[in-house]
Amino acid sequence: MSADVNNLLVELFVEELPPKALKKLGDSFAGTLAQSLRNQGLATADAVVTPYASPRRLAVHITGVAARAADKPVQQKLMPVAVALTADGQPTPALLKKLAAVGADASAVPRLQRRPDGKAEALFLDTVVPGAPLAEGLQKAFDEALAKLPIPKVMTYQLADGWQNVKFVRPAHGLVALHGADVVPLATLGLQAGRSTRGHRFEAALPVIELPHADAYAEALLRDGAVIASFDARRAELLRQLQEAAGREGLTPIDDEALLDEVTALVERPNVLVCRFEPEFLAVPQECLILTMKANQKYFPLLDAQGKLTDRFLVVSNIRPDDASAVIQGNERVVRPRLADAKFFFDQDRKKTLASRVEGLGKVVYHGKLGTQGERTERVRFIARAIVHQLGDHQPASVQSHDELQMLAHKADQAALLAKTDLLTDMVGEFPELQGIMGGYYARHEGLRDGVAIAIEDHYKPRFAGDALPRNHTGTVVALADKLETLVGLFGIGQLPTGDKDPFALRRHALGVIRILVEKNLPLDLPELLKAVVPAFGELITDPTPALLGFFADRLAVSLRDQGYSAQEVDAVLALNPARLGDVPRRLEAVRAFATLPEAASLAAANKRVGNILKKVEGALPTTVSPDLLKEPAEQQLAAALAEVQPQSDRLFEQQDYAGSLRALAALKAPVDAFFDGVMVNAEDAALRANRLALLAGLHAAMNRVADLAKLAQ
Repeated sequence: MSADVNNLLVELFVEELPPKALKKLGDSFAGTLAQSLRNQGLATADAVVTPYASPRRLAVHITGVAARAADKPVQQKLMPVAVALTADGQPTPALLKKLAAVGADASAVPRLQRRPDGKAEALFLDTVVPGAPLAEGLQKAFDEALAKLPIPKVMTYQLADGWQNVKFVRPAHGLVALHGADVVPLATLGLQAGRSTRGHRFEAALPVIELPHADAYAEALLRDGAVIASFDARRAELLRQLQEAAGREGLTPIDDEALLDEVTALVERPNVLVCRFEPEFLAVPQECLILTMKANQKYFPLLDAQGKLTDRFLVVSNIRPDDASAVIQGNERVVRPRLADAKFFFDQDRKKTLASRVEGLGKVVYHGKLGTQGERTERVRFIARAIVHQLGDHQPASVQSHDELQMLAHKADQAALLAKTDLLTDMVGEFPELQGIMGGYYARHEGLRDGVAIAIEDHYKPRFAGDALPRNHTGTVVALADKLETLVGLFGIGQLPTGDKDPFALRRHALGVIRILVEKNLPLDLPELLKAVVPAFGELITDPTPALLGFFADRLAVSLRDQGYSAQEVDAVLALNPARLGDVPRRLEAVRAFATLPEAASLAAANKRVGNILKKVEGALPTTVSPDLLKEPAEQQLAAALAEVQPQSDRLFEQQDYAGSLRALAALKAPVDAFFDGVMVNAEDAALRANRLALLAGLHAAMNRVADLAKLAQ
């Protein structure tokens, strides 16, 4: 490494940073600073950037940083030659004034270059801009990195002089900037850069750590400061200790990536300890205990092989005493009242039935324009009945008997009536994340049918991408009704998502409806569903069906592309606006299989050509083909082939064998190619022209039942 190129280390030492933002703060600080140095020519594109982020520091190590950026040739356009020089080639006052403005004088005139500039010639001054020194470039990069930090909330604090105030996410107390072994003169937030930093608040071997070189940072902090500076390395060490401690107990720690990140941001060197609580608390639903331990205490509950909560949990300490018993006992003492609160809420809630809480929903505002939760409950019941009715209309009697439908309607109505009542319980008031889950527990406690209890628990599902779907028919109906009520109601009053803002999570609700309809392959038409939902709102809304259908189509297209289908495949299927979303995956697979056939490209191109011809027809398209008007052999052959292939393709389509339906169309390739080679569609004879257009319209209809094959044409 040359003397003027070395590795760079920058650290800002601060008070405890917000843990949920630490990872983003560290990545942003390192990434922005490094990119700014690259932009200034002080770091190369392949420089290795290593971010560091601990509770009390943001830092970055960058390889191969130059002490000074390379000089940069710059060409400056001055003015047209006709304006710059007199007839005998002398500089005009205008040119001399322009030269002075760019830091030159009359002595530069002989060096000026004449170059074409549009239709005329202009004078250009070639100069060399000296490269920025590292001190100047690093100051610029550091200021930019601080300005672009995704700070959740800024603090204003006073500097040590007692006069100046500065604003930053937390008070800053130290600054390090080392280029190799040399300190770079950097200043910020009232601090001057040096080579000194500090380690762990309580366990550092040295109160002040002197860094001899930029490359000594992580090692010195670990050795002398008891700090694992790298967020990723600290997270990996924490995960290792969690798994090791749980393994010694024969248990498994709760899997929670967000909690792992947050605890990583709370400690400088993790120390995992095993704690216990009284087994009688396990009578409380485990979701309640897990949530209170995770959310309030940042503990890691331990599960047995069946996924059941045990009376043991893991705490992550920031200190490593020789005797950890005081730390363990302290955490066990702290968690006890939290678990006792959860038990108290659970016991109190069970003293009232869910049915007795229904009336109280009428006092809970849902939305200023859509009424109360009680009114919303009645709408969900109305929609659930409509869904069951449509299931009865579409489902064959052999699959769903009248009695089964009646029972489904009764259970869905009961579940819809009680689904929101747990919003009025103490437990959900304390932990809103448990809504639905607690309703299921309380329903079982009351002895309600397990199907109803499961439906109450599942009616929010899927809550997020990858979440499970409702487990039974009743839950499926109520979940659909609940999501459709939200979508139609909010769209109906104009509360649409805009850009990345979606305060009512309508995109998530739409994806939930799509997943239920597709993955459960329900025999329900989306337009019919929306049509049945709108009357539930009476005069409260305007019909949002057209806008909602477009919204669903957009969400479905995004979802399918995320699943690996190509844009062409998705466009081909969705161009037909299939009403039954459960059909979409089979149509997509059929299109994918069709595209592998040797006839596919030719038929797709022909289909596109036919579509373009038919679009230009004014008035109604002719629909009847007269055999007597089929004059050319090629059109006779196409009509005969279509008459043979179409019934077979249609039969397979009706059987939902979409791949077979498209495969049958492959036999049309030769007659279609021959038709376009030998037949003039726009014949002068009006009767011939109409007959040929009718033949093409029939061909187009036959080819586009599964998907718009023209979308596959290149």
